[in-house]
This record gives sequence, C-alpha cells and structure tokens, in this order.
Amino acid sequence: MSKNKTTKYFKYAIGEIILVVIGILIALQINNWNEKRKNKLKETALLQELNKEFIENKKQFDSVVYYHNRSFKSVSYIKNKLPLTIENENLDSLSYHLFYMGWTYTFNPSNGVSSSIINNANFDIISNDELRKLLISWNDVVNDYIEEELYALTNYQNHLKHFEKKYFYWDEDYTNWLSDKRLDYSIFNKLEFDNYVLDRYNDLYNILKNPSQELSKVSITMDKIIKLSDPKFYD
Repeated sequence: MSKNKTTKYFKYAIGEIILVVIGILIALQINNWNEKRKNKLKETALLQELNKEFIENKKQFDSVVYYHNRSFKSVSYIKNKLPLTIENENLDSLSYHLFYMGWTYTFNPSNGVSSSIINNANFDIISNDELRKLLISWNDVVNDYIEEELYALTNYQNHLKHFEKKYFYWDEDYTNWLSDKRLDYSIFNKLEFDNYVLDRYNDLYNILKNPSQELSKVSITMDKIIKLSDPKFYD
C-alpha cells in the first residue's frame, strides 16, 4: 500500500511539474508575442518617420537637380558660342545665361531619423534586410555626390565669382548685367572668359553627368528607401 501511495504521489508530482512547465512556456510565449507586437508597432512608427524624412529629402534633391540643370543649360548655351563675338550677340540673352549659369546649389538632406535608427538599438527592429543595407550605405552614397557639389561651390565662390564681380555688373536682376556703360566688352574675346565658362561647365558636368553616376545612385537609393519605409508596403 505504501509503495502504491508513493507511486501515486510521484505521478502527481510529475503532473504538477508538467503543468508548471506548460504554464511557464505559455507565459513565455505570451511575453514573446507581446514583445513582437511592441517591436512591430515601434518599427511601424520608425518607418513612418523615416518615410517622411526621405520624401522631403527627395523633394529637396529634385529641386536642387532642377536648378543644376538650368545652370548647365545656360553655361552650355554660352560654351557652344565660344569664342564669343560680342557684336553678334543678343545682350539680353547673353545676360540671362550668364546670370543663371552662376547659381550654385547644394543638397542638404535631413538624416535625423536614419542616423537615430542606425546608431542605436532601433536598427535591430527594422526587419527588412534590404532597407537595413540601404540605410547603412546611405551616408557614403550621398557624401560621394555632395563632394562634387561642394567642389563646384568652392570653385565658384573662390574664383569664378571674383571674375564676375570684376567684369560684370553684379545684380540679381540679370537684365542689368551687361547694361553698364563702364563694362569692357573686350573681355568676351579673351581666353580668360573662355576659361571662366569652361570651368563652370566642367563643374556642373561633374555634378550631373559624372561617369560614376553619383547623382543617379542618390536618386535610386532614396526611391528604394521611400518604397521600403512605407508601412503600406508590408500590408
């Protein structure tokens, strides 16, 4: 009888242990489910902020590229006329293109959200591997492109702008550029003017048509990040 009771107690104890283990496993499963749900909500919130950030960055980038193209169109117009014979030129048209070829722009993206994601534990919450890779490479991609813009800006401010101030009537109204009677039109026949135009042309060409295609890489990367950071993409 004593042996029979011991067997029953042993079976009861085993049953209790199994119930406790099952309870612990269920609790762990519920906790794990809650953590996944919280992380999913946090990921969705981060993706929404990232998506907004890159949509604004893309708008700014498209605007900057538009103005680069406008400047490039103007400097190409003048370059194709070199060497200039001022007597044969329409001064209004020439003034217009001289004015717009000199405008400089730089892309200054906001990286607050992307930097926050990469530099802390939030990075592990991003579940899409492609998006993670794009965010890691983003700074290198955009900096390679911005290098060309900064070089062009520095060259313009340190050299080309001084040429303009010396020989043109520098005014935000381009119609006044060549209207001042004190201007020496002979500058248009000199090599110095040709080099001024070619220098600006080369800077803009390197921004827009660089063989390494930095501009295209920036645009493609942003488009992919915008797509992959849109929460609707995961519905």
